[in-house]
Amino acid sequence: MSEMKADEKLDLRGEICPYNFVKTKLKLEEMEIGQILEVVIDNGEPIKNVPRSLKEDGHQILKVERIEQYFKLVIKKS
Repeated sequence: MSEMKADEKLDLRGEICPYNFVKTKLKLEEMEIGQILEVVIDNGEPIKNVPRSLKEDGHQILKVERIEQYFKLVIKKS
């Protein structure tokens, strides 16, 4: 699979729960259906909760990639 180009990017390292999810959700609300959002979040609570909450909202998690102590999520807005 070729690398997808993100339409928007958010770096939420250091952001505490639930603000990392809230900021991700607000950014997705500004985007068009089908657009790609790349989000960098911390390990721990954020990586456990943010992807689950986004799926519950109906968005598609295309990729979860660990980068050192952080994670990169690639999300397709539904």
